[in-house]
Amino acid sequence: MNPQELIGPFAQLVPFGLILVVFYFLLIRPQQQKAKETKAMLDGLKSGDPVVTTGGIHGRVTKLAEQDVHLEVAPNVRIRVQRSAIGQVLRPGKGAESTERGSDRKGGAEEKAS
Repeated sequence: MNPQELIGPFAQLVPFGLILVVFYFLLIRPQQQKAKETKAMLDGLKSGDPVVTTGGIHGRVTKLAEQDVHLEVAPNVRIRVQRSAIGQVLRPGKGAESTERGSDRKGGAEEKAS
């Protein structure tokens, strides 16, 4: 048996191994990191946090339950959504002001008053 015959089968498996490594670093690992960040964000929710749901509803957390979050979306208007429906927590200094201004583009009363 010559050495070329032994290298042949291993040489055919190397590209598949490389593809698996590339998929891991480009697809699987970033998805796992995103899931960890999302879980940490949802676990860190507290009453009073301004949030945006995945449906685009802006509100402030008023009550937390195990699976649900109660949001105040307007004065005396509260809705209940699943915790997993929270898409973003707006923190001061991380774009909260620009996001709030963007929702008043149609000439809201707050914009005209200032």
